[in-house]
Amino acid sequence: MAKHWADFQYEIYLNGMTGAVPRMPTDLTRLEELTERRLAPGPVGYVAGGAGDGSTVRANRAALERRRIVPRMLRDVQERDLSVEVLVEVLGRSLPAPLALAPVGVLSIVHPEGEAGAARAAAAQGVPFVLSSASSTPMEEVAEVMGDAERWFQLYWSKDREVTRSFLGRARASGFTVLVVTLDTPLLAWRPSDLDQAYLPFLHGVGTANHFTDPAFRAGLAKPVHEDPNAAVLHFVNLFADPGRTWPDLAFLREHWDGPIVLKGVLHPDDARQAADAGMDGVVVSNHGGRQVAGSVAAADALPRVASAAGDRLTVLFDSGIRTGADVFKALALGARAVLLGRPYVYGLGLDGRPGVEHVIRCLLAEFDLTLALSGHATPATVGPHDLVEDTV
Repeated sequence: MAKHWADFQYEIYLNGMTGAVPRMPTDLTRLEELTERRLAPGPVGYVAGGAGDGSTVRANRAALERRRIVPRMLRDVQERDLSVEVLVEVLGRSLPAPLALAPVGVLSIVHPEGEAGAARAAAAQGVPFVLSSASSTPMEEVAEVMGDAERWFQLYWSKDREVTRSFLGRARASGFTVLVVTLDTPLLAWRPSDLDQAYLPFLHGVGTANHFTDPAFRAGLAKPVHEDPNAAVLHFVNLFADPGRTWPDLAFLREHWDGPIVLKGVLHPDDARQAADAGMDGVVVSNHGGRQVAGSVAAADALPRVASAAGDRLTVLFDSGIRTGADVFKALALGARAVLLGRPYVYGLGLDGRPGVEHVIRCLLAEFDLTLALSGHATPATVGPHDLVEDTV
């Protein structure tokens, strides 16, 4: 019998009989406000902030909230299976639920456990963890704490091909199975929440762990990192991203990565078609959580057209705006196979370390399980556009 994530609610109620209540809210939309009270303005702004006036962050939420679920009655939902096939042709297996933890850099700014804490939580709950290139913990250390759990590696594409080649080799050797290539950050956007605090962790050597431990990166330094950390930071800044990349450059990644490649940041159907033509395996419909282009199309509004263009040639994943189990349902109905969860798990980490991340995962999937069942579905495979209407008010 498949695991019922919804049983978490009864666990909470039973614990309540002894006077225990959850350490964190079960309404995950409250976490941002609590994090703002707990952490310093710099880290909070870095995680919660968006590009420009924040209009794209707000649009992401509005696009999901505008869609309303239409429940169906008298369907057998006693036994449910939340597992989904994601990149199954190349991974050869299913995920236990349509969820992975999105790549978020510099997690040590919110909690000392950093990426290791989040990775352990993901492994304990059986959902994939996507490690950012801009991690504050080297990829090998993150892999070690995860054991044989599913892990994917997100690449910020360096200007130095040898550094990129080295990253890919290290990730494969560390058991990362999927390469997630972020396309929408060839330059850092105008982010007032960071600019007003003059806060950029990389300039303090935070989020540079993968680079500072990389032999190809260190080969470009005149002195070891510990002897001249400022020079190492400047070298990192100069190499971090390359706005000159174009579609033909994907051939280099395919040549040096023998597993699935997913392109993150796709919002236009033509880009999905080009991804398929280039031999990619999937796309993430994402506007970087509203952090890159102010005034951008909301990710949920872009999702149906991208999913239609992808057809059966690409696995379509989704992020940007997911906060609740109902949001997960809506994303699947709009054409995604699974979602990547970002800010809420980071807030959970900031508030309570690894247990906080596990709490967020369990709450989200319990609510999704219940939403699925109460809407008349026993599996995500039957969810589709017919389950939504658009609120025009």
